[in-house]
Order: sequence, then structure tokens, then C-alpha cells
Amino acid sequence: MSFIIDLETAFNKNRNPENAIPMAKYMKNLFSFYGIKAEQRRTIFKEVCKANKDELTQNSREIAWKLINKEFRELHYCGIEILIKNLKNNYQKDDIKLIERLLVTNSWWDSVDTIAKYILGHYLIEFPEETEKVIERFSNSKNMWLNRSVILFQLGYKKNTNYELLFSECEKHSQSKEFFIQKAIGWALREYGGTNPSLVINFVNATQLKPLSKKEALRKLI
Repeated sequence: MSFIIDLETAFNKNRNPENAIPMAKYMKNLFSFYGIKAEQRRTIFKEVCKANKDELTQNSREIAWKLINKEFRELHYCGIEILIKNLKNNYQKDDIKLIERLLVTNSWWDSVDTIAKYILGHYLIEFPEETEKVIERFSNSKNMWLNRSVILFQLGYKKNTNYELLFSECEKHSQSKEFFIQKAIGWALREYGGTNPSLVINFVNATQLKPLSKKEALRKLI
């Protein structure tokens, strides 16, 4: 695919080994980096997208999946951004299979949070009848990142948040020992607290949450 070749070529030309070291360290050295910072990465990405517009439109899912499986983290980000842009209001019901694979491939908080909010969250807006089935499967999974995604997918829903579902998931995972689950619970509650602070405060006070979750949930509410 010429898009991927062009993108890798452009990133290789602009790689910065000095930046790559601290960027990898920040991500616990789980991924390799070209060392291209976000603003420059987006500029390069935009130019390559413009030059390969037709290919992206016709093969966005395939291209994104190939990028997610590449070595460099910047390519993962580009794959996610392709799907955010090209699938919005154009999801197919079967896309949930791709979304699940994305969430469990080269997983870390940065990719999972973006996928949860901007891809899973938008998919379930387009297919609300799938919500119960998807949330149940992801929530009951042994994969922590799928668990985290169902806690966070309503970020940005604001007044359209299904708070009963949010509270149910937070309570279900409230005793998790995983830092990323505890943090997600606090974040999701705090975000919804911007819309309905009293409801969130009452829920937090009535629910046995881990200290980190409680602290994060109430950080801007009291």
C-alpha cells in the first residue's frame, strides 16, 4: 500500500533519536518511537493523507489495522486517527470486531483511551442496540483494557450519558487492584460530574471505591 510506504518514508526522514529515548521511557519502553512530536507528526500525517486520499477512503480499516501492528508508536496513533476520521457516521455493525482487536493490540492507556472515547463511543452512538451486548462482553473479559474501555466509552456524552450504566460499571470494577481501572473509574465519574455533580458525589459517598478512584472522582467536584 502506497500510503503506508509513504508514511513510513516520511517518518524515517524526520526521525529524531534524541526525542525517541524520553518518549519511549515515558511509555515504560513498551514501544519504539521515531521521536517525532505530536504537532510535527500530525503535519506529516496530514500531507501523506492528502496525497493518498482515495486509497484511504477505500481501505481505511485495512490500512489502520496494518499500522496498529507496526513497530513504531507514531504509526499506531496514525492508524487510530484514520479510523476516527473515516468511520464517524459510517460504522458498520461488524466493526465491533475490529474495535475489539484494536483495544487489545499494542495496548496502553494512550491508545485505549482514544479508541474508547472516539471509536467505541461513537460506534455505540450509531448502534445503541449493541450497547448491552458489547458492554457485557468487554466488562466480563479478563483483559484489563477491555474493562477500562467500557468505563470510559461515554466520555464526552455529557447529558446523554447513561449514568446508570456508568455507575454500574464503576461499582462492578470498584475493587480492582489494577491502577488503570481505579484511575479510569475516577476519571469517568469526574467527567460526568461536570454535568451532574450532585449525582456523582452521592454515588461516590454511597459506594465502596478504592481511595484512588474516590480521590480522582471528587478532585474537581468538592
